[in-house]
Amino acid sequence: MAAESAETLARWLAASAKRDRIAFTNLYDATSAKLFAVALRILRREDWAEEVLQESFVAIWHGAGGYRAELAQPMTWMTAIVRNRCLDWLRRPAIEVRLREDPEGDGADPLDGMPADGPGPLELLQSGTEARALAQCLRRLEPRPREAILLAYFEGLSHSELAVRMRTPLGTIKTWVRRGLAELRGCLSGTGG
Repeated sequence: MAAESAETLARWLAASAKRDRIAFTNLYDATSAKLFAVALRILRREDWAEEVLQESFVAIWHGAGGYRAELAQPMTWMTAIVRNRCLDWLRRPAIEVRLREDPEGDGADPLDGMPADGPGPLELLQSGTEARALAQCLRRLEPRPREAILLAYFEGLSHSELAVRMRTPLGTIKTWVRRGLAELRGCLSGTGG
């Protein structure tokens, strides 16, 4: 399917929030290839990327009502969902264990003795708090600089790629990113706005 405009994607998201399956199918058809490419670039395994893409579209379906056009472009919002799901996927324990009935009959739990590699409750709470703080600080940025920073971070675009994508001079992009990051640092450290 041809690249759809941000307005069209936003319309489909709004309709998906009202449980319009046709709009959601259109949204999926228009964006799934690009979102799969994002997942594949992060995960480097097709089977994992397919799994994460499916989870991401379930999250998009359920979270479509939370999309706010004034905060991000539709693709940026959906890419953030995919990226976050990928990072969650990569944080799983390194050893995948299949729970099974006790074949030796010794009553041992196959999970006993395995190190807990994942974050603990305190780390999860802190990361959630940090994410909320970052989201609040991002909302304080002007829309275009915020979009440039989000595209650079979530899609890995260089300054030159941002200039082309946003149809903005390279010098302006560099200024937006530099100033925007400085504002974010100040906001997150408690010294800014």
